[in-house]
This record gives sequence, C-alpha cells and structure tokens, in this order.
Amino acid sequence: MNKNSSGIVRRKSRKIMVGSVPVGGDAPVSVQTMTNTLTTDVEATVGQINAAAAAGADIVRVSVPSMDAADAFGEIVRRVSVPVVADIHFDYRIALKVADNGAACLRINPGNIGSEQRVKAVIDSARDHNIPIRIGVNGGSLEKDLLEKYGEPTPEALRESAMRHVAYLEKYDYPDFKVSVKASDLFLTVNAYRLLAKEIEQPLHLGITEAGGLRSGSIKSAIGLGMMLSEGIGDTIRVSLAADPVEEVKVGFDILKSLGIRSRGINFIACPTCSRREYDVIGTVAELERRLADITMPLNVAVIGCVVNGPGECISADIGVAGAKHMCGYYENGTRVDRLDNEHIADLLEEKIRSRVKYLQEHPQECRNMVL
Repeated sequence: MNKNSSGIVRRKSRKIMVGSVPVGGDAPVSVQTMTNTLTTDVEATVGQINAAAAAGADIVRVSVPSMDAADAFGEIVRRVSVPVVADIHFDYRIALKVADNGAACLRINPGNIGSEQRVKAVIDSARDHNIPIRIGVNGGSLEKDLLEKYGEPTPEALRESAMRHVAYLEKYDYPDFKVSVKASDLFLTVNAYRLLAKEIEQPLHLGITEAGGLRSGSIKSAIGLGMMLSEGIGDTIRVSLAADPVEEVKVGFDILKSLGIRSRGINFIACPTCSRREYDVIGTVAELERRLADITMPLNVAVIGCVVNGPGECISADIGVAGAKHMCGYYENGTRVDRLDNEHIADLLEEKIRSRVKYLQEHPQECRNMVL
C-alpha cells in the first residue's frame, strides 16, 4: 500500500506501462479520455487528441471498428505525442493490425473477440509488441449466460465476467493488463470494483460508463469515482460524458484535485456570494477560469467576496483576495501584501497570478513552501 498527501492509502497494484505513462504501483492516478470523431477522419481525430493532451490527458483512447480505421490509426499515432489506446470489439484481426500500427494498449472484451485461439493470438501480439491489454467489462454487454445466472447486471456478475476474461491472460502467462468493470449505475459500478479489487493485483481503470451530459454526468462520476478513489481503489480514470473530451479531462483532474490525489492547474476557492460581497465574485471566477486555463502549475487561489471568511481563506491559500470597500486585500503565502481595486479585480488578479507562476517557474525550490 502507498499513501498520498491526502491520507488515502492506495491499493497495491502491479505497475504496467501504457506507452510512456506508468499505470499502477506508485504511479500517479492517470487521466484518460476517448475521441468521439470518426477514426477514419485523421485530421479531426488528431485535432481532438491534441486538444485533450493540451488539457492534460495522459492517455487517449480511440475506437477502431474497421480495418480502414486500423489503417488510419497508424497515421494518427504518428502525429500525436500521448499514448493512444486502441478500442477493439468483435474482430481480433483489427487488434493485430493496430498492435503493428503503434497502439500503446489494446482494449478488448475477450468475450466478443471469438474463440480462445483468437484471444490467444491477441495476447501473443501484445506480448510481441510489449504492450498491455485492458479487459473492459460493461454492464450493458454482459454475456448471456451471466445474465441468465444473475437475472440482471449485478456486481457479482461484472466480477465474474472480468475474472472469466482474466483467466485467459493467466492461462497464457500475460500479467501486463488492467481491468475495468463499468456500468451506468453508480452503486453497481462501485460495488463491482470493490469485489474485483480483492481478486487481482493488476491496475484498475475506473469509470462510470455512459454517465450522462456535462453537468449530470460530472456529478455522477464525481460521486462514484470519488467513493472508489477515497478507498484507495483505482489507478487510471476516465470520466464518460456526452460532451467534448476536453471536458472529460478537466472533470477528471477536478475529481483528483478535490481528493488531494493529484493537482494540475489552479484550484479556485471561491465563495458562493451573498449581499455582503464587495465585488462580482461569480463573474471574476468565471473570467479567471477562462483566462488561466493554460496554467498547469498547481496553485490554490482564494477569491472571496467579503471580510467575514476572506482573510481566513486567503491565509490558507497560495494567492487570495478578500473583498472590502473599494479595494480587496491581496494575499500571497498567507500574508497580505497589497490591495487591489475592486473594479479591475479580474485583470489585476490575473496579472498577479501569472507573475507568481513565472517567478515559481524560475525558482522551483520555492514551490515546496507553497500552501498546497
């Protein structure tokens, strides 16, 4: 077991490599997304992968439903910098093709790949190319015999399906794999992962599948993934939203940031406002989030509207402003060092934040003194 700064004790797991990204073991929990373009549209797919990577995605998955898509996959991989996972169903020959074409990982469901010999061919190819496999079990596509046995998707059914597929990899002595047991039902998913976590040593890929739109899906994912991550379960995550993949990445990092597991970019501590506010807090935070999306350095920034909670929150942040008549108190590292004009607070605070980030980049040894 290993413990992070939040006090969460992570489940011990085997470390595997997805391209250059370690997954499991003592590696940071990685954030994934999946493209929703036609894979045969190389330009659109490359553009979406690059946008996701710019937002912080560690790994991107691409669906490969045909041999034409497998050919396009090879061109896509050559034009991006992040590891790309190939998502394959039904046709084992596609898995063999994308392995040749540079896939960093093969996502398969052995149950729909076909005969055991076909599954073995995929395992042999993964071994030859030194790439891991992800076993992806989904509550919406469980085997018929398991549905008959359990009556409906249950945690036990998902676990049994996963272990049935794990048996193939164990039989052919290929331990470099990770497993997911996703469903759209939050509690079904969480309980399935809890069962599986006790069965294998391999990394677990977390997600609440088909979670919904940006708002509702983010909430459902935050609750479900948060429950598992807080218990130390999970080595890599994907937030599944009916939205731009960039939003999936942002929400994924926000979940990890909220749990103190991993930080990327600015963490805004902002009050919901009331009639005591001395400036437009809501508009200021929205504007700063938009303007400062390019900053990747972890930084806690408090944006508080009045003097009731403002000073206290600012003392606990790296940078903060506490509302007061006409001028906000401006804090760095817990000390008030300036006052900023309320009417121009967004412009002034952006300037202060960028200046602080630049200074810290030039003096990295001082980062350890930040209130992170």
